[in-house]
Amino acid sequence: MKRILQTFFVFTFLILNTLVVFGQEEISLFNSNGKATAYIDTEDGLTIYMWSGKPVAYLTKNGEDFNVYGFNGNHLGWYEDGIIYDHEGDAVGFVKGAVNMTTEYEPYKSYKEYKPYKSYKEYAPYKPYFSNSFSSTPLSIFLLGGVDD
Repeated sequence: MKRILQTFFVFTFLILNTLVVFGQEEISLFNSNGKATAYIDTEDGLTIYMWSGKPVAYLTKNGEDFNVYGFNGNHLGWYEDGIIYDHEGDAVGFVKGAVNMTTEYEPYKSYKEYKPYKSYKEYAPYKPYFSNSFSSTPLSIFLLGGVDD
């Protein structure tokens, strides 16, 4: 009986630790200079938040890839293989390891603001050929195109 209880407690401990690790899944997004600018909250409807906590966009599944939509309904771009691309096919942001580039230390994030309601989504344009270069538009400006202020 003692052995069964020990096994149960070890199993329960492992399950709870796994839930804690996966329950806080936030994926940092870096700009073209390697600075943490935004993050994707996978537990909150794939919402993209600015580092300041402002919700600006979200991801929607499109086959094996994702479209990036702003809360204002504007199609902003695509998220593929850890890179966010704009309508011209240039990269505007990336997750660590997706690009051969060093990244800066990630400072503490601010508290999340409430998410606005999602507007009706516009149709996604045809996907361009993706380039190997960064866009001249900074990631923060790109993502702020998803909110109406």
